[in-house]
Amino acid sequence: MKSGDIRFVLVEPSHPGNIGAVARAMKNMGLHELILVRPREFPHGEAIARASGADDVLTQAKVVKTVAEAIAGCGFIAATTSRSRDGNYRVQDVREAASRIVSETARSAVAVLFGAERSGLTNEELDVAHVLIRIPGNAEYLSLNLAMAAQIVAYEIFQAQGLPTPKPEPAMPLATPEQMARLYEHLAQVMEEVGFRDRTQSGTNLMERIHRLMQRAELDQNEANIVRGFLTCVQSRRRKAGS
Repeated sequence: MKSGDIRFVLVEPSHPGNIGAVARAMKNMGLHELILVRPREFPHGEAIARASGADDVLTQAKVVKTVAEAIAGCGFIAATTSRSRDGNYRVQDVREAASRIVSETARSAVAVLFGAERSGLTNEELDVAHVLIRIPGNAEYLSLNLAMAAQIVAYEIFQAQGLPTPKPEPAMPLATPEQMARLYEHLAQVMEEVGFRDRTQSGTNLMERIHRLMQRAELDQNEANIVRGFLTCVQSRRRKAGS
């Protein structure tokens, strides 16, 4: 496995020192691909100072505007969270998640998302993840610094790399974020055409639930194409009936 198969994505990090500390944690554990989504300050001298020699990780770090750009080309996506979530998300202990992350690199690149220091990841950002990572701790004070969380996840990944991991089945890569985005757009279009609309008061819950359902299903690329083929067939039948 190449270390570049696993990328750490920091979403809207506000403290440049934390960026440097994450780079240091990554290099300690043999990881090198760092992506920053809308960092408040970068590059910055404090980031270099806190990196403590992991300058190469900082130099190679990519700065992008959206999470979609950060995870482009990835198959499996994990996201860290300290907040309690409802049952619509698959949640794994960090050790279990690390083993899955390592095994998934046999199929495609993997991204691990970390949220902003104060607010973490939004529900919309969590919706792209196949699994949420929970780091066990004191229930009365579940508050880890961004760099600390990254160090723990990186360490567990390092440990998992030394353990025999089962090859994921099937061998077909998971659908990429770009493919899933096209699938969601296609599904929304067909839902509108057949009059299947959200009946909730806010009018937004249905698609959120569908996103979470699909991410839990972990569609591979063939399966995503099958679903889109079915949607195309539905559209074709409706056009024939209409004509």
